[in-house]
Amino acid sequence: MRRRLREILIVGGVVAALAACGQSQGQQGGSVGYGPNPALPKPNRTLLPTVKVSEVVGWPAGVTPRVPAGFRAQPFATGLDHPRWLLVLPNGDVLVAESNKPAGNDKPKGIKGFFETRLMKKAGAGVPSADRITLLRDADHDGAAELKTPFLTSLHSPFGMALVGGTLYVANADAIVAFPYTEGQTRITAAPRKVTDLPGGPINHHWTKNILASQDGTKLFATVGSNSNVGENGIDAETDRAAILEVDLATGTKRVFASGLRNPNGLGWNPANGELWTAVNERDELGNDLVPDYMTAVREGGFYGWPYSYFGRHVDKRVKDKDRRPDLVERAIVPDYALGAHTASLGLTFYEGTSFPARYRGGVFVGQHGSWNRKPQAGYKVVFVPFSGGKPAGEVEDFLTGFLDANGKAQGRPVGVTVDASGALLVADDVGNAVWRVSAAR
Repeated sequence: MRRRLREILIVGGVVAALAACGQSQGQQGGSVGYGPNPALPKPNRTLLPTVKVSEVVGWPAGVTPRVPAGFRAQPFATGLDHPRWLLVLPNGDVLVAESNKPAGNDKPKGIKGFFETRLMKKAGAGVPSADRITLLRDADHDGAAELKTPFLTSLHSPFGMALVGGTLYVANADAIVAFPYTEGQTRITAAPRKVTDLPGGPINHHWTKNILASQDGTKLFATVGSNSNVGENGIDAETDRAAILEVDLATGTKRVFASGLRNPNGLGWNPANGELWTAVNERDELGNDLVPDYMTAVREGGFYGWPYSYFGRHVDKRVKDKDRRPDLVERAIVPDYALGAHTASLGLTFYEGTSFPARYRGGVFVGQHGSWNRKPQAGYKVVFVPFSGGKPAGEVEDFLTGFLDANGKAQGRPVGVTVDASGALLVADDVGNAVWRVSAAR
């Protein structure tokens, strides 16, 4: 009965939000909730959750995202179908996963699911999954791909990709699969070889799975998000979730490498010290300015709090009494760098190119997909965090902006970020249906 009442209240909150009813406002400052020691306000649980969804309107002709002085943004590819993630191949070709949440039994159910589906449609996330990886090739090196061709099809909500030698690995929503790859080929028709299963349906709340090869090429690290906001679907539904898994490529066996990471997505190797880093989406419905998303070095065997606590030992009292784990809270690791509450920080890449000014080298670019649980909106941009000695060393900087128009409507939403063979930054824009390329102006 209580659960049913909560669904009704959430639906009421959605309807109220869609009707533009007033709710509390978050702090306006662009650096609020950022940095290694963010100020964390007290939790602010309200009867109705804050819902602010930016309607998608797309990019007007000739309009591009904004960049700092000394840089140029241009479309690398347009006319894509919900592009989410990117991989640059050794010959400079770019693979883009065109994907969305799985169909069928992975759809949200009930009254809450009905309204969630409506909201996602408004936000541009309600389109069917193309289940495709497309190859983009810029043969004349003018910063725009002349070739755009299907590379792999009939996948299952693909997201992360990794190339190890002559094998391309793809993370579907429920498994890692492998394909033979020859440099320069423009299409793979071979049948997939399953490497290992990943946690999938029937709930599959956070469906995106990213992968990154170990530096010696013997393992894959796979991100798996939680099956709930804060464990409300039961702890049993979270087996091998809210975690980064380590997969042995020789045997397909896997183990939990690090846990308590509510929804990790971006992965990268820190070039200064070889540490694994990730970007993590934190929990919702504790107020406009809680809980900040973050990026952090990932320790083997480390526990990062979810669902029992956040940003270290700040206990989340919404976890049911029978599920609480004070022993895990006691050893929860404080993340390295907060990235703002509800920014939906997804993409992460260390800049190892040479075409940008020297101050960018070794720093991190983060793609922030944008909020739904905050007023005013947060995210909807790509930010840069400078590093020194392998650690964050400065305030966050806006780098690629303009995804929201003057009326707060979404022209695009950035997701995956990576660096191409020339040192330019590539950004997948899933509702703008484009890949943007940012280069240093000459």
